[in-house]
Amino acid sequence: MSRSVTSADSGKMALEVLGISQDKVEKSSYNDQKIDIILTDYCMPEMNGYDLLMAVKGNSNVKSIPVVIISSEYDPQRISRCLANGAEDFLRKPLQHKDLQKLRSYVKPSAPVPKTGTKRKVILELIPESGTAETRPRIAGVAVA
Repeated sequence: MSRSVTSADSGKMALEVLGISQDKVEKSSYNDQKIDIILTDYCMPEMNGYDLLMAVKGNSNVKSIPVVIISSEYDPQRISRCLANGAEDFLRKPLQHKDLQKLRSYVKPSAPVPKTGTKRKVILELIPESGTAETRPRIAGVAVA
């Protein structure tokens, strides 16, 4: 399973990456990326991991993304509060190999890649009535028969 990682230096920057701010939805250059999981430290500049969790879970566009919070501090009240408000997990630093395996279980599997050479369906409205090859739309990755 190959994944790419996008990092943010603060909770506010993470909200920008997600395309949201605390007050409104923003258009971000990262909005085209599919975010599978949010892994955040509890102690960050500008806002803590709990505040980030609440901003994510309060936004209908991104609330389904699993949020995992990590911290070097063991504070049972903090852990309970995060888990009660939608955190998928709360892990302690330093992360162990078993923690990384746990993170994988929180990521939804990607859609299977279609086999090459298979025909795909095209919405009929996309094909002009004349049916000539010159006027048919050219859609990348779609075969029109």
